[in-house]
Amino acid sequence: MDRRNQTCIYEFLLLGLSEQPEQQLLLFGLFLGMYLITVLGNLLIILATGSDVHLHTPMYLFLANLSFSDIGFISTVIPKMLDNISSGRKLISYGECLTQLYFFGLFANLDNFLLAVMALDRYMAISRPLHYVMTMNSQRCVLLVAGSWMVTTFHALLHILLVTRLSFCGPNVIPHFFCDLVPLLKLACSSTYINDLMLILVAGTLLIGPFVCILTSYFYIALAILRINSPKGKQRAFSSCTSHFSVVSLFYSTAIGVYLCPSSATSGGKDRVFSVMYTVVTPMLNPFIYSLRNRDMKGALGKLLRRKTL
Repeated sequence: MDRRNQTCIYEFLLLGLSEQPEQQLLLFGLFLGMYLITVLGNLLIILATGSDVHLHTPMYLFLANLSFSDIGFISTVIPKMLDNISSGRKLISYGECLTQLYFFGLFANLDNFLLAVMALDRYMAISRPLHYVMTMNSQRCVLLVAGSWMVTTFHALLHILLVTRLSFCGPNVIPHFFCDLVPLLKLACSSTYINDLMLILVAGTLLIGPFVCILTSYFYIALAILRINSPKGKQRAFSSCTSHFSVVSLFYSTAIGVYLCPSSATSGGKDRVFSVMYTVVTPMLNPFIYSLRNRDMKGALGKLLRRKTL
């Protein structure tokens, strides 16, 4: 076989969540509804944060960016998945696959960094309240958000550039509902040693670093709460970080199920279920967690909805 035939694969077949024809309509309706709920919920969080001056604080600045990231995260995966279900083709071109891979890596890591920044914000607010205003000033908050965007942008670009040097000569079947990096590397005909090395070194560092920052922040937050003498003060301090802690638990529990739990050839269905939780359910639940467990956010959403109604 000549080299032209070996490198002529520029389309991949996404198996999706199910290959049963009778389940396609149900999946289309289910994921379309989840997508619309996610986009609407996160847009309301962004609009409420921007319209209410009481929410112009570091925590809600980070929350607005997290909501924007969640919209981008789910929009990277679901529209193409819905198109494949409705058309029945289940194909994705090489260029579309790289584009999806880039934005998926960007927004997934951005969520990771923003959750770490929000944990740092809660640590400063609870453990060092007297220094909070000075430390978490507007310039520093903007730098934290901008730094998160820059690091994740270059990280996603690095993996895309490394993938472009690979050859794909068959098979072209990706046992997933979107183009993820690990299944894609398994289809390469050329050596993926550099890709695997960078995945372990760079991606591992960028994933573990923010997670360690979150664990450290909550360790000191717990110590600070235990030192509070008033039960009411303890409850108030604890309630200020319950929403963030719930989102962190949901995000990392599903991410660990996808990327750290050992997979096998017989666990493809389980891996895809974890991926649905990670890519679809988590962004959908985040607005509900922050709005239902946060009095200020509920008040801002109520004002926003009344204003739109009038």
